[in-house]
Amino acid sequence: MDLLEVLQDKIVPGDGAMGTMILEAGVPLERCFEELCVSQPDVIRGIHEKYVAAGAQLIETNSFGANAVRLAKYGMERRVNEINWTAAKLAKEMARGRDVCVAGSVGPLGVTAEQARAQGLDRKAIFQEQIGALLDGGVDAIFFETFTDLEELMIALNVKQSLHHKPAICSMACSEEGRLADGTPLVEAFDKLRAADAEIVGANCLNGPQAMLRLFQRLPLEGLLSAFPNAGYPKYHDGRYLYFTSPEYFANSARALVAEGARLIGGCCGIGPQHIAAMVEALKGMEPVRMKVYVQETPKLVAAPAAKPAAEEKNILEMVKRGHTVIMTELDTPKTLDLEKYFAGAQALTDAGSDVITLADNSLAILRVSNLAVGAMMKERMGIDPLLHLSCRDRNLIGLQSELMGMSALGIHHVLPLTGDPAKSGDHPGASSVYDVSSIELIGIIKRMNEGVNYTGKSIKLTARFIIGCTFNPNAKNMDAQVARLERKVAAGAQYVMTQPVFETRLVEEMHKRTKHVGVPIFTGVWPLLNGRQAEFLHNEVPGIVIPDHVRAQMAGKEGAEGRAKGVELAKDICRATLDLFPGVYLITPFLHYDTTVELSQFVRSEG
Repeated sequence: MDLLEVLQDKIVPGDGAMGTMILEAGVPLERCFEELCVSQPDVIRGIHEKYVAAGAQLIETNSFGANAVRLAKYGMERRVNEINWTAAKLAKEMARGRDVCVAGSVGPLGVTAEQARAQGLDRKAIFQEQIGALLDGGVDAIFFETFTDLEELMIALNVKQSLHHKPAICSMACSEEGRLADGTPLVEAFDKLRAADAEIVGANCLNGPQAMLRLFQRLPLEGLLSAFPNAGYPKYHDGRYLYFTSPEYFANSARALVAEGARLIGGCCGIGPQHIAAMVEALKGMEPVRMKVYVQETPKLVAAPAAKPAAEEKNILEMVKRGHTVIMTELDTPKTLDLEKYFAGAQALTDAGSDVITLADNSLAILRVSNLAVGAMMKERMGIDPLLHLSCRDRNLIGLQSELMGMSALGIHHVLPLTGDPAKSGDHPGASSVYDVSSIELIGIIKRMNEGVNYTGKSIKLTARFIIGCTFNPNAKNMDAQVARLERKVAAGAQYVMTQPVFETRLVEEMHKRTKHVGVPIFTGVWPLLNGRQAEFLHNEVPGIVIPDHVRAQMAGKEGAEGRAKGVELAKDICRATLDLFPGVYLITPFLHYDTTVELSQFVRSEG
């Protein structure tokens, strides 16, 4: 079957979900589905046979996650060629003698560009291994499906184009509003894919039939389009995802998708042979649509209303532009519900000259009162502007965005995205770390909220007004690597920088020399040491903190008032060096001893 030729004049029905059918065959969810091609080929043959019997003219190989990265989770990263070649042969066997096209299924690698870079992964080589094996197995086309990152899909497509001229189907997963996770309009993504010689473009997964229809209503009628919707929203029950879309409902939706320009139509999660059979029957006699009215929609976004009049709301970026020396002071929320001392400290620090109070997010993975709750109380009751840290450790992608939307709704705009210390290192070692995204990816998510869309590209109706920070560790042994990471954070959308605490003036000067090109304000972390024991503890036990030998020697044996006085003296030296080179300081209050940072804040204000 010549897929491209047939699509010129006919609608081609595709198959449905492979994973759904594998689960229905009784295979445990924790198994590697792709490896079943080798160990249980009859299961996969049977699924292909059912879809062909239902009338599918395009079937996909059971190879969606058969790349080295995903297979490594099962210890099978060396079996890429074997699994993909076998997957292709099984599908070709079922298509033999029938007017059926076999498409080699290729999914995303399952890691972000940042994670791939951190792990030293060559994404091009990984795709080349999988696609090459599928082509060797004799597939008629390559079906790139469920991609959310256009850059990753372009890498995979270019690899395929370098290997063979067989057709490429490029299918992306996006919101029904037609935006990818990075905010790129789907129409723009399709244009770039076609420019790279993708013969068929389309969408699959994420959306049910009606949402997919609304998505296609937003697409112009250009080129060959594919649509593979899910069976609506699933219900999770007893370890399985159950879908309830009827075959008749799916078939009627398929007719509507044809009317919006789709020519290759199948199903994704929850769609089985019965759905495909009903769809094939419903599409009989339908011809491709060659003209439709397309009205390009422009999202109507407005700025979120300010919680207070703009003149009263602090913005550290505007302060820097005006030449104001910015003092931000960290005051960790308490570990108990007794907040009296905390609020007294916040007020004392503000009175001493701090512009914003920064609230860590369960730093060192130690349980504390929610920084969002305390920050909101501080802003509402005391008129003090909070700067909230937001860790990737404790919340998944949904929770992070929900927290951000809550912050925006409360009028809290200063935010510092960070990775967060692993849960097992804190006071709840049995807790799980989430890390759905890295701090760099979280910066990008927040930037997109400022543009009015969430991670999936769905409109949030209002544009957020976040002032986005990032962290920088000048104490690391490899300063080059830290600077390179800082550059990526700024490129992702960071607007200011807060550093790990610095304990020697030489490092302040070196940091300025190495970072002045990044073009955003940098606030040097200053931690006033309380005694020699604390200096040793911080240096030896707290990640990211390095206290030079000569500083620890000066603090050695000093306790009580003597230790505090020496620590403040050393901190003032750092502040002086910082004010000569940077627009402000980031004071870190040691264990709610806010009297110490009150003294430093007064000193900085007098110096600045």
